[in-house]
Amino acid sequence: MYDSLLQQLGLSLNEAKIYGALISYGASGVSTISLRSKVHRRNAYDAVHRLLEKGLVSEVFTHGETVYAPVEPGKLMELIREKEMALGAALPAMLSAYRGHHIPQRAYIYNGVEGMKSFMDESLRIGADVYVLGFEGAWFDPRMTTYTDWYLGEIQRKNIKLSVIFDNDILEHRPEYRDMLTKHHKFMPKKYKTTSTMVIFGDHVVTYKDADPGKVDDDVAIFVMVSAEVAESYRSWWRYLWDTLPAPAKRRKR
Repeated sequence: MYDSLLQQLGLSLNEAKIYGALISYGASGVSTISLRSKVHRRNAYDAVHRLLEKGLVSEVFTHGETVYAPVEPGKLMELIREKEMALGAALPAMLSAYRGHHIPQRAYIYNGVEGMKSFMDESLRIGADVYVLGFEGAWFDPRMTTYTDWYLGEIQRKNIKLSVIFDNDILEHRPEYRDMLTKHHKFMPKKYKTTSTMVIFGDHVVTYKDADPGKVDDDVAIFVMVSAEVAESYRSWWRYLWDTLPAPAKRRKR
């Protein structure tokens, strides 16, 4: 039941199955571990020893048999912190190398839910105000709920202003999105409905299909343009549109 989460934390599939079985059933010998985790005995033996090296499993000697016990799951947090520290130490050199070959104008494509998170991560890294046009609510896809909550919290923490011009469909289908996302918003007139969203931040312009409230298409293509001049032009057009749109009607108190 923990396989997916443990793999996200860096364990292999077999390691995840075995550690999950151990914390569910307790200390066991390799044969029992193999049966409970549904990992072939030979593979189970190798995976157990990798877990020993990572400090997630300990050996217990009893009655002539070696059994393996799981280390308290809090150890997983230590492993994450160790990786963060290692990355933090290497990051300055990595950034220096990256910037040495940085192309000031470029374009690339992300795909799917993870692609959506990738460009949102970039907006946090850049730290500039974010301007959105035609938002339909893709960020509230159930697969992104935890990430979106964290992202909106980071925006507040970093004092990034998020301004959104919603597609009018939000009012009809998911009105709660407007205040969940930002209080600084307006709406496109109903006659100008679109199926795409545009996001502008720093020197980035991002566009993607956003046709259904609260859903990211599995194969959605997210187009990213990086150019300071182009981004500033799009920002000017966004501001012009914002200035021409009326303020949203106040919501009635119930």
